[in-house]
Amino acid sequence: MRLLLVEDNVPLADELLAGLQRQGYAVDWLADGRDAAYQGRSEPYDLIILDLGLPGLPGLEVLAQWRAAALAIPVLILTARDSWAERIEGLKAGADDYLSKPFHPEELYLRIQALLRRSHGQANQPTLQAAGLHLDEGRQCVLREGAEIQLTAAEFRLLRYFMLHPEQILSKSHLAEHLYDGETERDSNVLEVHVNHLRRKLGRSVIETRRGQGYRFGATPA
Repeated sequence: MRLLLVEDNVPLADELLAGLQRQGYAVDWLADGRDAAYQGRSEPYDLIILDLGLPGLPGLEVLAQWRAAALAIPVLILTARDSWAERIEGLKAGADDYLSKPFHPEELYLRIQALLRRSHGQANQPTLQAAGLHLDEGRQCVLREGAEIQLTAAEFRLLRYFMLHPEQILSKSHLAEHLYDGETERDSNVLEVHVNHLRRKLGRSVIETRRGQGYRFGATPA
């Protein structure tokens, strides 16, 4: 899943970037509201974390521009602890959730997880469930019929995306856009390798190749 972090506090941004990357997210970081207003509309993000006190353009105005452009991406806003008025204005402007500073990183991770599941019609349960599999996002492993299957970081990121999009045909280019940040070189051959690794661990039928189209996840594991 690819996230956009818009935060002008550099130490906090560095901390959040490192933590979100450990959670398996591809993250782009911006510190200026004008840049965020443009990039949020032009790149295929799955979720945006938006601070309101930004240089260039206030966060509320950035959010208003996104929603006016019919951008439906979930947005989680960061606010000062006692700024209830900002929280209300943010929700009115179209924010999906908010978190008051300072906050514990674990709370941020859980809110992101809940927003992503909700935006894809999934229940916010202890594990992400699809095609007979249970993905433990905290431990980054998958459970099938009670057996625990270990995943590499790349396999976890790919499987989580598949499980949030069951039965959908996903091209290699689409997957690359959502699994890598803007600075990472995207190689469709590497994606194919990770798909084959998942098939060996979960059963070949769980990920179907659609020639000329991409992959479809959701068959019952063999």
